[in-house]
Amino acid sequence: MCPMTPTPLDIEWSLLGFLHQQPRHGYALHRKLSQSKGLGIVWNLKQSQLYALLDKLERRGYIAHTLKPQTSRPPRKVYALTPEGEDALHAWLEEPVAHGRDIRMEFMAKLYFARREGPNTVQQLLDAQRQICQNWLELQQTGDDAKEVESYTWLVHQFRAGQIEAMLDWLDLCEEILLT
Repeated sequence: MCPMTPTPLDIEWSLLGFLHQQPRHGYALHRKLSQSKGLGIVWNLKQSQLYALLDKLERRGYIAHTLKPQTSRPPRKVYALTPEGEDALHAWLEEPVAHGRDIRMEFMAKLYFARREGPNTVQQLLDAQRQICQNWLELQQTGDDAKEVESYTWLVHQFRAGQIEAMLDWLDLCEEILLT
């Protein structure tokens, strides 16, 4: 597992992903993250939060900044990914999410950046996530010890199985759209 995993904010990984594309200053990162045709559809981050996350990533050694002089303003910090940050980002991109609730945000971010790495990275991510989902589905089906249709436990298992089946269908759609 990658060293950044204990961090609850998956958005930090997205900052590394944007810096992998090219060095950027904080305001440019905020604009990129806020684009409605990109990750802005998944996350909403205030600019003040962004700078706190950048400081955190820099303390961890995943990014470093240089100062870019400006004519009528103080120098601007331009952030770039370090080799440690690059390694951490690639490790994160290869891992499927561990919980179904993480599909909505974390997996979406992984898929966003995997597309920029190329079809092999997308295929590996989709295959790994599909396997995890299949495992979740098997657990729901074997964990159903109350087969009575009127049982609350049975209804909960049916609901969870339906959600996982929908995730599997969506992963198939991702593969069809992104890789054919």
